[in-house]
Amino acid sequence: MSTSPVTVRINLPQRAYDLLIGHGLLHDLGRQVALRCPAMRAAIVTDSNVGPLYLDAAIQSLQAAGIAAAQIVVPAGEASKSLNQLSQLLDVLASHHHARDEPIIALGGGVVGDLAGFAAAIWLRGVPFVQCPTSLEAMIDASVGGKTGINHAAGKNLIGAFYQPRLVCIDPACLSTLLPRDYTAALAESVKHAVIADPAFLAWHETHVHDLRAQQAETVCALIERNCQIKARYVEQDEREEAEKGVGRAALNFGHTIGHAIEAVSSYSLRHGEAVSLGMVAALELSVRGCGLSDVDRRRVEALLAALGLPVRCAIPLDANELRARLGADKKVRDRRVRFVVTPKLGETDWLIDPNEEDLRAAIDRLR
Repeated sequence: MSTSPVTVRINLPQRAYDLLIGHGLLHDLGRQVALRCPAMRAAIVTDSNVGPLYLDAAIQSLQAAGIAAAQIVVPAGEASKSLNQLSQLLDVLASHHHARDEPIIALGGGVVGDLAGFAAAIWLRGVPFVQCPTSLEAMIDASVGGKTGINHAAGKNLIGAFYQPRLVCIDPACLSTLLPRDYTAALAESVKHAVIADPAFLAWHETHVHDLRAQQAETVCALIERNCQIKARYVEQDEREEAEKGVGRAALNFGHTIGHAIEAVSSYSLRHGEAVSLGMVAALELSVRGCGLSDVDRRRVEALLAALGLPVRCAIPLDANELRARLGADKKVRDRRVRFVVTPKLGETDWLIDPNEEDLRAAIDRLR
């Protein structure tokens, strides 16, 4: 059984919810769900990689709490964030007569969370949703804040909704089966949070590089907790990325504009975090050229990314014209102008709108 979990609260009007973090928490999933979503039935969505590892434990926990669970297993991988897979998921919900009070539970990484969350947002105009992330990237980023969605041929995450869960149940013990490459890639999101919001947390990463790479349990739990705290504050202040002043929640997209483009042109052969790491390198170049970030700080962040095992130069060929075309479909485009989140100094963010051709090309060249 789990020990007493750490709780991070996201305080939203009428939609406040808890992020629970604790080893063994998967075995307490049923009780925690029953407290927040009283229903006799639920649907649990997982993928073909996670299902054989953790689905039985999740179902047993739900059954012990008196909740019967329908199982929906989707193919592992980014390709499942598609209209076709969403349609199949909705067909299963229909065949099970999934009712409005019955929760949909996402058991898996960011792909499962995005897909299941979007299904929960649109089925019967919204049913309860619970996140049970099993990857580090989902634990520190994707499961927190209510972004759900699927991909379109024109770009990543272009179809979706803001839909907050009732609960996020984080069991770091699930990381024991995570591929080392996926664990390392997720650290990019943690560095991102530190760069945009907490220079002291950046220094913490530098101090704990060895423990982070070794996946030392206490260090990883501290990493998850601090990331959840940082993201929770952004979500509370600007839930739907509508801030009229400053950057707001969109600051969390630091490194993602070029990162998503790189991810797409790689045909998703790069992990999301690997693409974000490269995107941050490009965003740091734009920050140096366009808003006064010191070269010392830029090199400091690049050195940390490299020390954590993340890429700072791209191993695949990059076509600048193809990347620019992808940027035009980015969600942060306004009035057909591409907006980049940049950092004038560590811990601060700003917009850089339509950088000149020379600076944009230099940012891409930095990755070669």
